[in-house]
Amino acid sequence: MVGKPAWSPTARPGKLDSVNRFREENEQMDAHGRVVRFTVRITVAVAASSLLGVAAIGTASAGQRADQVRDAVRELVSPGGFPGAVAYFRTGGTTRRLGAGVADLATGEPATPGLRFRIASNTKSFVATVLLQLAGEGEVSLDDSIERWLPGTVRGPGYTPSEITLRMLLNHTSGLHDPDEAELFEPYFAGNRGYVYEPSEVIRRSLLTRPAFDPGQGVAYSNTGYLLLGQVIEKVTHHDVRAEIQRRLVRPLGLTRTSFPRHDPVLHGPHLHGYGMTGQDLTTFSPSYDWTAGAMVSTVDDLATFHRALLGGKLLKPAQQAELTRLVPNGQGYGGYGAGIETIDFGCPDGSTQTMWGNTGAGPGFYSVSMSSADGSRQLVLAANVFDLERESKGNPATMPRSTLPVGVAALCR
Repeated sequence: MVGKPAWSPTARPGKLDSVNRFREENEQMDAHGRVVRFTVRITVAVAASSLLGVAAIGTASAGQRADQVRDAVRELVSPGGFPGAVAYFRTGGTTRRLGAGVADLATGEPATPGLRFRIASNTKSFVATVLLQLAGEGEVSLDDSIERWLPGTVRGPGYTPSEITLRMLLNHTSGLHDPDEAELFEPYFAGNRGYVYEPSEVIRRSLLTRPAFDPGQGVAYSNTGYLLLGQVIEKVTHHDVRAEIQRRLVRPLGLTRTSFPRHDPVLHGPHLHGYGMTGQDLTTFSPSYDWTAGAMVSTVDDLATFHRALLGGKLLKPAQQAELTRLVPNGQGYGGYGAGIETIDFGCPDGSTQTMWGNTGAGPGFYSVSMSSADGSRQLVLAANVFDLERESKGNPATMPRSTLPVGVAALCR
């Protein structure tokens, strides 16, 4: 929740050695249009190069690209890296699911693609989609002020709630402060991983600090804005926001391994364990502080299904789809924010700069990426099981053992 990390900035190595196990599940169409699946399990010795041959991507065949993605995922779990990583990779009609390393350091359980993990800020795209659907139904306007829907909620020094619109909350131009100081997380760091924050308390703490800028006059990533959007959805629909996400998105798309816990700190069902940089197990951790900004749990397959439907125009009416992809620069020089999604621009080995669409998520123990090429022909969902929230909240940039960007380059560059 603290801030918004770029796509896996390189961090100082931790002390996490991982088992170099590898699992690959492949899915492609046969000559009759039927889906064919097959699984390969390998024990490997991982090469040391971080790019692992991605310099040749510009001319790679589909098979070569898949090999490069596989090697880049393996590299994530080489000694000094993540304990485990899982990925979904699609190019054209071929889909591969990859798992490398271990899901649980204590038991040595292998990381496999079907395991659940906390998706953190990938939650925002689900919340934004529900709000945009409500706009398409005429229940709200993105030009409505937050004061109209939540009168008296946004109160604090320098705030003008009548000028903060729902659109500004969606694209991070509201100026709302996040309570990103370490004090918010002290109960968890002190060992009470089940500590519960209600959204109203997190919002109250946010508003004690003046806004970063006047409404619409800048860009600053704001989880608080998405907590407010969750409250707006509940005010408009008279339903729990989790029920709306379930009814509108999870059930119709068949996302059977996606859930939205509010208070429960335990990850249920088969799952990755999440860790900090010194190896502490952060898997059990109350998601209450993050709620509609980042509390959901999913798998690489479910996230891929959701984002493919969303970016493919299957969930929103045309006017709201245009709002989804209407970008403001993120102020960090590498992409922009839409209404619940983001873009990331990065340099590819052929010298081009390419724009990818989707979301990233970082929270206690987990880092995830769900991105697609602009034309939708290439897609990557990746999850790795280290993110150190305590370090981030205290200003220490070493929140992950290494960058995940080489996997993105291998999967998404032309």
